[in-house]
Amino acid sequence: MKPVLILAFAGVAMAAPPTYKVVGNIKIGGANRTDYTYCDSVNHRLYVSHGTQTEVIDTNTDKLVGTIPDTQGVHGIAIANDLGKGYTSNGTTNNVTVFDIATLKVTGKLNTGQNPDAIIYEPTTHRVFTFNGKSNDFTMIDAKTGTVISASVAVGGKPEFAVVDGKGHIFVNIENKNEVIEINAQEGLIMKRYSIAPCDGPSGLALDLAKMRLFSVCDKVMAVSDPATGKVIATVAIGADPDGVALDDGYAFSANRDGAASMVGETSPGKYTVVATIPTKMGAKTISADQKAHKLYLPAWDTGPAKDGKAGPPVDGTFGIVVLGR
Repeated sequence: MKPVLILAFAGVAMAAPPTYKVVGNIKIGGANRTDYTYCDSVNHRLYVSHGTQTEVIDTNTDKLVGTIPDTQGVHGIAIANDLGKGYTSNGTTNNVTVFDIATLKVTGKLNTGQNPDAIIYEPTTHRVFTFNGKSNDFTMIDAKTGTVISASVAVGGKPEFAVVDGKGHIFVNIENKNEVIEINAQEGLIMKRYSIAPCDGPSGLALDLAKMRLFSVCDKVMAVSDPATGKVIATVAIGADPDGVALDDGYAFSANRDGAASMVGETSPGKYTVVATIPTKMGAKTISADQKAHKLYLPAWDTGPAKDGKAGPPVDGTFGIVVLGR
């Protein structure tokens, strides 16, 4: 039996963090274009944005099991398991593709604001929200009826990633204002906004529901904030140019374009630090987590030799998923 390392902080003994590493690579091929992924741990599915289509992978076998076509400029994916429906945000065509999660058949399309980016399903109201990067607003959709409730609700800046708390609240990074906003999903109104400076240009966002802490990632900085008080409680120096962050087992993983993921943990009450730096691939900047299987998924492709700290040219046909696990 291997010894268990115990760390002590301010007189409190804490177990050492688990070790994560690359445990697999899922080959997809095709165009080297992507944005976000979505992991549906209930149905063992990973949805991968892939330029003009959305790939679906069985996470039990790491095999491609289907493709949702004609999702032009797809950014994100949302899944409503209670309704058996899925949604993609199509940035090029300013609309949402609706599909059946059992068959992957497209069942409809709905118009949104300009360049819908982040997309999320809010389960208490059964509504889908897209956050539209070019028109600086959100679109609110009734997922049960498949109708648009509000096409354009201004957010006062460029919205980026969004998360829900399961109690009717949505939190969104506002990239060009260095803010987080809180939305009442039932009313479709902004309840609160607060600064997360010095986090500059926040993109990825994750929520620790147990502690109600938000993790926003910016270039070389992660801001940990308390949405109840609207205060930043910690900032952490991370890798360069992340676009996504995901949680697993209480740790926040920032996907950094510089070829590594920063694993951030709370090492003592209110104090957060990088507890591990995990090599991934140059350009792997978005991430999603299967918190049941303790796996993380980062879309990426092979690149030529790095120069001046930047990735070389992409290698055709190498698009796929880097899998991190224990």
